[in-house]
Amino acid sequence: MEKSLGKVRPKKSLGQHFLHDQNTARRIVESLTTPENDTTPVLEIGPGMGVLTQYMVTNNKLELKVVEIDRDSVKYLHSHYPSLSANIIEGDFLEMDLQRVFGAPFSIIGNFPYNISSQIFFKVLEHRDQVNQVVCMLQKEVAERIAEKEGSKTYGILSVLLQAYYNIQYLFKVPPGAFTPPPKVMSAVIRLERNATAKLACDEKLFVKVVKQGFNNRRKTLRNALKPLDLSADIAALEIMDKRAEQLSVEQFVHLTQLIEKGRGGAGTGI
Repeated sequence: MEKSLGKVRPKKSLGQHFLHDQNTARRIVESLTTPENDTTPVLEIGPGMGVLTQYMVTNNKLELKVVEIDRDSVKYLHSHYPSLSANIIEGDFLEMDLQRVFGAPFSIIGNFPYNISSQIFFKVLEHRDQVNQVVCMLQKEVAERIAEKEGSKTYGILSVLLQAYYNIQYLFKVPPGAFTPPPKVMSAVIRLERNATAKLACDEKLFVKVVKQGFNNRRKTLRNALKPLDLSADIAALEIMDKRAEQLSVEQFVHLTQLIEKGRGGAGTGI
């Protein structure tokens, strides 16, 4: 069942580090949560030479599609996985219309290129009603940041925005030697599962703006960090404004956004 690495050469321009450790590949695929009596639509991002694909393509509980930007890898996939050919999409995930991929909510899996992992997550957020699960490997520091809770120096914008809509689990670490070529950093695997929050109890665009503004000036208190939002004197005087962004939970950011909304007469703003 296992495939050889073949002749596709990793391209630095695409941030490619091909996973070759089969045990790690199996663990990543096994981390997908699937219902017992239903088929799970899955989109794999950047399959490369199919180190994860090989463990999904024969699983009849998965409806698998893959998206790959590298033409050499696309040729390899067509050659080695002919049964998947109709579901191999050549293109850039960041440019895809995710509403057209499946007719129902779907899961995402992949070894994300380090240089675009944040962009992938922001696209997931935009399509959170379509994407109900993400299992991915990425740079360990980014994985920790996404899974981290308030009070940590690594807690940041992605932590808050993703945790607002997803339950996040940090699963396991992967050493550089599991890849060809080995990256200079450790990697880690995380799982995101959509939570029950259909919509935040505040203006969601204003929420994003508050979170980004707070963390873009994370050393400042919120009173100073949020000055560009033209807060009223009453809001600026609140005790919560003595805190820094990294000290606020998702719920506290929602509450702060509600307060700012009220201070503006209930009118939120766009991003």
